[in-house]
Amino acid sequence: MNADLSGVRWFKSSRSGGSKECVEVAFLQGGMVGVRDSKNPTGPALVFTPGEWAAFTAGVADGEFDRA
Repeated sequence: MNADLSGVRWFKSSRSGGSKECVEVAFLQGGMVGVRDSKNPTGPALVFTPGEWAAFTAGVADGEFDRA
């Protein structure tokens, strides 16, 4: 899938520290969500469907990705 990411507004979490190990997120047309590495803003980005993003964020909220 190719998505035009020029002109989209990228943002980091308000909980993001100054460590520069962050991802940035952009809400795109059609409910799609873009994710990129904040250290490489001109590099590649991943684009997720609304369902994929909802499943991911639900997993985060449920602790699915917590380190044991």
